[in-house]
Amino acid sequence: MSEEAKLREDICRLSKSMFERGLTGGASGNISARTSDGKLLVSPTGSSFGTLDPSRLAMFDEKGIHISGDKPTKEMPLHSAFYETRGAKSSAVVHLHSCHSVALSMMPDVDEDNFLPPLTAYGIMRLGKVKMLPYFIPGDVAMGDAIRGLAGKRSAVMLASHGPVVAGKDLEAAVYAIEELEETAKLALLTRGANPRLLTLAQINGIVDKFDVEWD
Repeated sequence: MSEEAKLREDICRLSKSMFERGLTGGASGNISARTSDGKLLVSPTGSSFGTLDPSRLAMFDEKGIHISGDKPTKEMPLHSAFYETRGAKSSAVVHLHSCHSVALSMMPDVDEDNFLPPLTAYGIMRLGKVKMLPYFIPGDVAMGDAIRGLAGKRSAVMLASHGPVVAGKDLEAAVYAIEELEETAKLALLTRGANPRLLTLAQINGIVDKFDVEWD
């Protein structure tokens, strides 16, 4: 199996896994990944993570021209902005409409610069600080502009009342990170109002230093 064929299969396999576990539903969410020669594979517009077809994924060449496959997701501005600003640090981008993270984004006291409270080590290790961006109409090119405004400093953002977007060094890293984001948001809601013990600043700094986490 060629590298591209395997990547196509992996995109569909991991997307189906997320769909079957309720991380995104219906025809919501989108995913993309780069090949080693600079091409980009993207889920089609209006497609379901549960039924993606490897042969129908949209493909872009290294210049960003759509060369084959179905019409890509309308959220291409999100994906393009991450690839442009994070360069070699990002080879895949995942965007979900996951329930708990969206619910947390609606809370009035959320820290927009650090969306997830420091509840576990893994939320910090896999995501760093998550920036919450304002609400945009789905498909609005302004979403890409907002991500470019971060100058590549965040690998994960939360679109208010919409859903998380995560870039990773490879496809599995991006998927695992966005799953961790949803699980941490779920924990935050479950413990909301219960005064949970948060990781201390010293504990956070220890994680950041040991695992070379982007944290600014």
